[in-house]
Amino acid sequence: MTHHSHQRCLLIGTANPGKLHEISILLGAIPWELRSLRDFENVIEPEENGTSYIENAVTKAQHYAVATGLITLADDSGLEVNALDRAPGLFSARYAGEHASDEDRRSRLLSELTGSSKRDRIARFVCAVAIASPDRKVLHSTEGICNGSIALVPRGHSGFGYDPLFIPEGYEQTFAELAEAVKNQISHRARALMKTRDFLVRNI
Repeated sequence: MTHHSHQRCLLIGTANPGKLHEISILLGAIPWELRSLRDFENVIEPEENGTSYIENAVTKAQHYAVATGLITLADDSGLEVNALDRAPGLFSARYAGEHASDEDRRSRLLSELTGSSKRDRIARFVCAVAIASPDRKVLHSTEGICNGSIALVPRGHSGFGYDPLFIPEGYEQTFAELAEAVKNQISHRARALMKTRDFLVRNI
């Protein structure tokens, strides 16, 4: 077996700084050198038109792996709210239009839920993670789920996306109020990435 003195490179297929930070922390000390899309100027995003989170995660991982020549990890996640028939779901990122901010998306969600009962505010976060190689082979895929409910108003300043609105089951605080270490034990992304991390450590 040849010994490589350099670490293998793993591209994290996102340009979202919040997500990148979270994924890096969740992967922890693994024997891979992490790169992000910010290291690659000209890579364009793929169309995400899959019918499931896994499908979207695979599409992204394959697309970025081909574009950069690196083994790529990509995730796709969404928030599913009871009252809205599991919307925004797969469209969570585009929920308030193409160039909307996190704040726009949170406002739209809260206005959709005006007057909703407690039961209607039950929700879950889903995260799918896929790893693909530059020859488009899917090396690993996994999914994590975190159940909870939607707060009446945004609370807290950490995290990103819908975090200030999501109260995980068994807690009073939103994801954006919880300590990062707590969120990173219970979140949908944490649950998906635990399995991913095991895979990456075993397959070096």
